[in-house]
Amino acid sequence: MKKEGKTLILCEVFYPEDFIINDLARQWQKEKKDFEVLTRTPSYPFGKVFDGYKNRVYHTTELGSVKVHRVPVLQGYQKSMTIKILNYFMFVFWSTLVALFIGRKFNKVFIYQTGPLTLATAGIILKKIYKADVTIWTQDLWPETVFACGVKKTKLISVPLDNFVKWVYKNCDNILISCEGFAERIHKFVPEKNLTFVPNWSLMKYEPKKEVELPGEHNFTFAGNIGKVQNLDNIVRGFNYFVKENPSSYLNIIGDGSYLNELKEIVEQEKIPNVNFTGRIPLKDMSDYYKASDVLIISLVDVPLYERMIPSKFQAYLTTAKPIYSIFKGEVSHIVDKYEIGYTAHPSDVEDIAQGFSKFKELSEEELSIISERSQYLSDSVFNRERIISNINNNVWTN
Repeated sequence: MKKEGKTLILCEVFYPEDFIINDLARQWQKEKKDFEVLTRTPSYPFGKVFDGYKNRVYHTTELGSVKVHRVPVLQGYQKSMTIKILNYFMFVFWSTLVALFIGRKFNKVFIYQTGPLTLATAGIILKKIYKADVTIWTQDLWPETVFACGVKKTKLISVPLDNFVKWVYKNCDNILISCEGFAERIHKFVPEKNLTFVPNWSLMKYEPKKEVELPGEHNFTFAGNIGKVQNLDNIVRGFNYFVKENPSSYLNIIGDGSYLNELKEIVEQEKIPNVNFTGRIPLKDMSDYYKASDVLIISLVDVPLYERMIPSKFQAYLTTAKPIYSIFKGEVSHIVDKYEIGYTAHPSDVEDIAQGFSKFKELSEEELSIISERSQYLSDSVFNRERIISNINNNVWTN
């Protein structure tokens, strides 16, 4: 067994950007782990450099006592696919250059992969040159994500992409997957590798502080980003069938996003009653809204890539011990059915969605209590923060 050494966290996003890697880094600080971070100048999600930061070729900042090495970002990537792609390559170039310069002092690399797998390049090069052990925690599945974003799948593109993906995973000593559904696909590239299921945990503490009144006697709530992929057009149409016979029920949609105005137009034009748009609610107040809700909704469109994913919203929902309505094919619906913590529906079947609403309305107090106990168990076991971090530590620091 190798001794603990100095670790480099390699990631495209880091504090003050809001990702789970920040929580892990703070925990490592408490445990007095010896590590530094290599990332970009913060700009997510607005595509604009945060106030108080400079977009230099290279500079360092600090998170507590931890040194954070930063490389530049091309601003405006939220509105331009060209800029977004250029950013991927620019990060590979600058992070590799900086890693070569500072890499000699690290014997371990921890790659937090939220987006393009290309960010792993610098970590693999450190392995090749300085013999560093590499652990990757993959949050996104390549090359599927590339084609899901609209890139046409041709042999000219897919062959080099597949070879690159295989090269990355083959050179990782430990592969941590945030969704069990990733395993089958990754094993096609590296069948000899052991994969470890390391899900995300909830960053939200369920701590209701005040009473919030939602408009219905029975409140279904969707909370989060309101984009096209969240499938909310089918949800409101399914709710429309249901609410005609259940006029005291409300669908509450909490959040903001690029599809909000279009969704409001659908509700207005199709005269769908009892849909309550609250707008964005501060994270510190979300516990109050969850407490006021009877059922929490999680949904994505019917795209094969999403079937393998567990959105972090799911873990936040679990902490509330409320029934979960999964309008979602794949991983999340499998968990909801397996642990019997709610109901599921096909994301493209509006009538099936409507029937799902009816099932929740019929739940007795005893059944709701059982669901609450099961959700709490799942949150305290599979998605328990302390257990997950311990699992990460066993892979990064002691292997």
